[in-house]
Order: sequence, then structure tokens, then C-alpha cells
Amino acid sequence: MSRITRPHLSLLRVAACTGVAALALTACGSGSGAGSSGSGSGSVKVGLITKTDTNPFFVKMKEGAERSAKENGAQLLTAAGKFDGDNAGQVTAIENMVASGVKGILITPSDSKAIVPALAKARAKGVLVIALDTPTEPESAVDALFATDNVKAGELIGAYAKAAMKGKQAKIATLDLAPGVSVGVQRHDGFLKGFGVAAKDPSVVCSQDTAGDQTKGQTAMENCLQKEPGINVVYTINEPAALGAYTALKAKGREKDVLIVSVDGGCTGTKAVKDGKIAATSQQYPLKMAAEGVKAVVSYAKDGKKASGYTDTGVTLITDKAQSGVDAKDTAYGLDNCWG
Repeated sequence: MSRITRPHLSLLRVAACTGVAALALTACGSGSGAGSSGSGSGSVKVGLITKTDTNPFFVKMKEGAERSAKENGAQLLTAAGKFDGDNAGQVTAIENMVASGVKGILITPSDSKAIVPALAKARAKGVLVIALDTPTEPESAVDALFATDNVKAGELIGAYAKAAMKGKQAKIATLDLAPGVSVGVQRHDGFLKGFGVAAKDPSVVCSQDTAGDQTKGQTAMENCLQKEPGINVVYTINEPAALGAYTALKAKGREKDVLIVSVDGGCTGTKAVKDGKIAATSQQYPLKMAAEGVKAVVSYAKDGKKASGYTDTGVTLITDKAQSGVDAKDTAYGLDNCWG
């Protein structure tokens, strides 16, 4: 959210420093959001560009890439914006990495459409480009996509919420991501599909954007409760937004009678499921996305064969209150496999 976006907004920061060599990226230091790790200058260079370097989802993604780079004898260059939406920073990072001689770039696009021209330039120079977590629009703008099936993630929590309501009339609030970000749209649409309602269904009584941020999630929930105090189901784009919603509901004494469902499966979010703050979440696996991406770039460097198409890196519904007909694992499994 977004992952899709998950962090809070702050001032724009360019993700990578100016330079044409790997050392230029390394010299930026931790404050720039750019860095280098792995083997020496003679190894395959792989670029990883995430939406931010502070959100636990992308921290885990970077860990997966670093581990895979070490295992496969590659050199990893990294860059990140300071907030989800920093398309200009990602464009700069792409240009710098191409100039540094990367064989492939792994990217979680902040803007699925606006990033496409920069990716096209990189691919024209023979760089393998793989989207992680968030697809581009169109998906053909990259060579391959390694990601959660975000529609399925939404469907799982939608079907769960429907079953948990046990025929009770739903009044649904959707706390979404932001316009123009495919992962947010896919999760939202998947939830509605799983719940069995259309986008314009009258049971959806409020929809607000949150940027995947906890504080904005709380504000969005407050706005929705003001519009429709009888809300009894809340879909959230990610777990920070879900915890913001929980805070707003608790302030109104409604935290025990409103069903909250979400997506991500981070350790904080999974613990919130265990604690009963969130009813269920769809867990995804960022470490696997990045690790597989690095291996694909190294393979391309060795044999010239490009990864292509979509690779589903898996999603699992996590809840301690299983519902009939909806496949799920409990929070013990979720905590064993969470990130962050």
C-alpha cells in the first residue's frame, strides 16, 4: 500500500544521489535513501527502488534483496523516496542506477502510470525491469511482476467479512489508499467482490482515502462515523489505516461491535489480529518478492533470458476467528511468517 503505501506523508526527498557509478550511490549514505551492498564491482549489479525506506514492509523487502544478493554474488544498489507518491525521486533513482551499470531494476512504483516513461528508457538500454508488489499501468511497462495477488487478498477479507456478518445487514466503510495507485484499486475491488457487493451498492456508506497512514486512517474513520454512525464493517487498505480506524472507533465505544478487516500481514498488524483489534488480515510476503527478483536479474545476466509475466508470491488469510467456507491460518502461523 501499498503496498501499497504504508508510511505517513512528509517532505519530498530525492531517493538517489547524482552520480554515474555504484560508488556515487554508496557515498550518499543512509540519509539519502540510497546505498550499496553485496559483492564487489565485478559482480552483477541489481537496483532496488522502494516507495520508502522506513515502512516495515519495504525494510523487509530490502532485507530479502540484500540476502539474495549475497547468496547469488550480486551487488545491490538501493534507493527510496521518503513518502509514497515520490515519482520524481524514483525517476532520478532509475536514471542513476542505469548510469551505474545495473543489469536489472526491481521497483515498487509510487505512481503506477507516471513512472512508465522512465522505465521504458531503462528497458531500451537493455535493463531488465521487474515490478515488486505494485503493478505498473499497463503491466506490460515492465518485463515481469512479482507480487501478491492483491485482488485475491481483497477477496479473502471480503469473503471473511461476509461470513462473519452471518446475514446481518452491513453498513460498510472503505478506508482506501489514493487515486491512481493500482494496488489500492485492486484490494478495494477485491474486497467488494469477496463481500458480494458492487461499487455503488448502498451498503457501502462511506469511502475515504488514507494514504495508508495511521493518523489519516483515524481521521477518515471519524469522518465516516460522523456521516453514518451505524457503520459495522470497515475495510482498510493496510494495517496502519486499520489501527487508525480502531482508535477512532474506540473513542466512540464502538471497537467491539465493528468488524475491521485489512491487508498486509506485518508483525504489528498480525499482533493486532491476535489482540482482537482487527478481525482478519491478508498476509503477503515482501521478502520473497525481492529475493526472487534478485535471482531473476542474476539469471538474466548469466544467460540473457528475461523473466516475464506475473509471479504470484502468495497470500494467506490470518485470523483467530475462522469462518466456515473461508480458508485461513491462525495468528500463530501469521506471527511466524510476518515481517516488520
